[in-house]
Amino acid sequence: MTAMDIHQRDDLAFPQSLPEFQRQFPDDAACAAYLKRARWPDGFICLRCGVIAEPYRIVTRPGVLECRACRRQTGLLVGTVMERSHTPLSVWFWAAYLVASQTPGMSAVQFQRQLGLTRYETAFGILHKLRAGMVRPDQDRIGGRPKEHVEVDETWVGGRTRGEGRGIHHKTLVAAAVEVRHREPGTAQDKRKDGRYAGRVRLAIAADRSAGSLCDFVESATMPGSLIVTDDWSGYAGLRKRGYDHHAIAECGDPEVAEQFMPMIHLVFSNLKTWLNGIHHGVSAKHLQAYLNEFTFRFNRRFYPFNAFRSLLGIAGRVEAPTYAELYSGVWRHPTCSGFLR
Repeated sequence: MTAMDIHQRDDLAFPQSLPEFQRQFPDDAACAAYLKRARWPDGFICLRCGVIAEPYRIVTRPGVLECRACRRQTGLLVGTVMERSHTPLSVWFWAAYLVASQTPGMSAVQFQRQLGLTRYETAFGILHKLRAGMVRPDQDRIGGRPKEHVEVDETWVGGRTRGEGRGIHHKTLVAAAVEVRHREPGTAQDKRKDGRYAGRVRLAIAADRSAGSLCDFVESATMPGSLIVTDDWSGYAGLRKRGYDHHAIAECGDPEVAEQFMPMIHLVFSNLKTWLNGIHHGVSAKHLQAYLNEFTFRFNRRFYPFNAFRSLLGIAGRVEAPTYAELYSGVWRHPTCSGFLR
């Protein structure tokens, strides 16, 4: 089975409110039927014999489909972030709906309370599995559009800043790239920031501020030949040699220069830090990349928040998700944009 993208699926009705969601997904069987249509839009295909036909359904096991021809059973959740989970399918659908449809998202504690889960670890694991599904395996690079450019910068996130001496901190370096688009003249808010607004964004943890780390991030996140605007940090000096139209802005610590030439990237950083501190009250460096992936997922779909639910189900196909043990041991490596390795 290939990765699914169900942004524009007319056969998959989408609930626009909580009452509609409850009516459409009253039990595990309804959730299984929806997931089946999402995974096999042209009809169920048996992996063993290749026959396309409506499968047998097992009443006591809604997550299992049985081929009418060869009787092979296929797990509906195999190849998704829900694989090997003992949590009811309806809880997974509630989780995806709440995470995707609520603009600010929710913490694991709030999620546990909303769904009535007995253990915090269950809520924590479900949310991290969904975050793993928020990164498209074949994610494309941003930029490359005519008359538009990409702002790139880095910032420090989280960590302690007091008590260990001057200049010592435990913050994590985060690199970001954001498309800068222009509103049509005469449309709403076309006067704000000279008609500029943020398009898609990419975020990833960077090992350091060296040219190797920063230029590798730009190369993994943006299309070749894109117009890249950065500050005058020397780490970006090699972008022209890598085929980018690089413009460095000497900010000199002047906030007015930053607001004029790089407003979108600083807006993204401000929103990111407010979101991390306001919703999650800070996150550990070990799992920060997962939260960067969630922020990217929300930001890039902010104009279509309810469709993010269907998008999340689609992206979650053929994605490996962490187990509880992998999350807590640190063995699991959270996916990054375009396979960027830090």
